[in-house]
Amino acid sequence: MNHTTITAVVFDLGAVLVDWNPEYLYAKLIPNEPERRRFLNEVCTLEWNYSMDAGLSVRESVAALAAEHPDQADLINAWWDRWPEMLGQEIPGTRSVAEQISRSGIPLYALTNWSSETWPLGLAGFPFLGELFNGIVVSGDEGVAKPDPRLFRILNDRYALDPPTTAFIDDSPTNVAAATELGYRAHRFTDADRLEVWLRELGVL
Repeated sequence: MNHTTITAVVFDLGAVLVDWNPEYLYAKLIPNEPERRRFLNEVCTLEWNYSMDAGLSVRESVAALAAEHPDQADLINAWWDRWPEMLGQEIPGTRSVAEQISRSGIPLYALTNWSSETWPLGLAGFPFLGELFNGIVVSGDEGVAKPDPRLFRILNDRYALDPPTTAFIDDSPTNVAAATELGYRAHRFTDADRLEVWLRELGVL
């Protein structure tokens, strides 16, 4: 039985509330699957994207990478020029769970690894993100990204959160481990049904 009163809930966004995947764009640009895998694993990599989530300029990073691989410059430039095409749909069911929490009166926050330059494009694609939360911390704006404890501390300080009474939801095992280490009640997101069960066990719903 849970004996801790949860006073706030923090959501990750990508792969929890909304779907973002470079495959959506690059399947159009590189129809050959092995070639596409090579490009995304060796050129426009997740590590490269992480550096932009952590504060580097997307425009400058794309330009630098295109200069490094001039034979693939058009494909690399598409990362910025056609970025909204990497957005998918809402993750099924999670928004409804978040809205239930909001109606209960518990404040909602978001802690997201997202580039400062592409964040406005994400809000344009999913306007509800700008309406659902009491506050959002965007890694690209802060110059540091999860799982770095500094980003969690920015969230805590900005919104006066107490980790032991804060529920944290993220799809990344690394981020969940970091949150747990900092004292949050953390849940690794897989789907909305399991999330709802966990929140009921915490007494949030």
